[in-house]
Amino acid sequence: MHEDEFLDWMDEVDRLFEIMGVPEHKQAKIVSNRLKKTAADWWDNLQSARKMQGKEPVRTWRKMKDCNLPKFNARLLLEKLRNKRLMFVGDSLNRNQWESMICFAQSVIPPGRKSLVKNGSLSVFTIKDYNATVEFYWAPFLVESNSDDPLMHSIQNRIIMPKSIKKHGKNWKGVDYLVFNTYIWWMNTFNMKILRGSFDQGATEYDEIDRPLAYRKVLTTWAKWVDKNIDPNRTTVFFTSMSPLHIKSLDWDNPDGIKCAKETTPVLNRTTPLEVGTDSRLFVISSDITKAMKVPVYFLNITTLSEFRKDAHTSVHTIRQGKMLTPEQQADPETYADCIHWCLPGLPDTWNEFLYTRIISRS
Repeated sequence: MHEDEFLDWMDEVDRLFEIMGVPEHKQAKIVSNRLKKTAADWWDNLQSARKMQGKEPVRTWRKMKDCNLPKFNARLLLEKLRNKRLMFVGDSLNRNQWESMICFAQSVIPPGRKSLVKNGSLSVFTIKDYNATVEFYWAPFLVESNSDDPLMHSIQNRIIMPKSIKKHGKNWKGVDYLVFNTYIWWMNTFNMKILRGSFDQGATEYDEIDRPLAYRKVLTTWAKWVDKNIDPNRTTVFFTSMSPLHIKSLDWDNPDGIKCAKETTPVLNRTTPLEVGTDSRLFVISSDITKAMKVPVYFLNITTLSEFRKDAHTSVHTIRQGKMLTPEQQADPETYADCIHWCLPGLPDTWNEFLYTRIISRS
């Protein structure tokens, strides 16, 4: 099996486990029982080698995948990005992943050979010696919305235009690697507000529709744009699945907890499915739409592994309105703890290992 086919197979297994809600402690056994010939021999040899080395056997699908992923090599990544553009498009979680990728990349870049320029919705990190860029484009709904200002977007009454994407899309053309996401901005209301008309024409009236229906409309618009405007021989497209929140400590059986504050370990009970409020309907929609597109889209499934990481959020060690929390604010986690975004170094580095594996296998 070619390396890219193997990665496709792993992605498909991820999707099936996510959609069917298979408990983590059963996943590795299901996969290992399906392995044949060389793959079955590899599995037997791996388990035997670990036993001889005094190591625990591999018991989870997550660990099983780790045994197959290459270690992150920043210099190799930069070589693959030479004369190319890598762009993350979406909300602040994709910005979180963009920041992680910059940290990875700049670890091997000499002082004075890099730059960061922010211009409106676009932020560009340039690696001069490789003529490469790692970019982030702010578009929290992918389509046009009243939250598109990268600085003034804290709007409670969020309104979208599900069929309007050209305004953003013109900035995505000609990019070599595009990494899209959209999720967290959908989660503050059960219904979504759909504008009647256009922002440019001063329209203010809107209709409200169910969140999954609106999400499907938006991703359908995005998929049509990608299929029409992206040349798969030039550009590789990724879509990142839902990044979960950890708002209710009762979700992981901690009645005395305050959101994710003071959590220091992942969720350790993996015998039953974990529910932390992730909207699985949106996961299924994004999975189905990306699979049905003409242009190949690699679905980066970060959801399940991230749901266990209640300990990985910035919590009270975060920024609000451009400033670090004061000691008084940090002492009030019920109000100020950020259980949406992630620490760096941290979990987004793992997401980027998946992305890195795809990039080096495709190059």
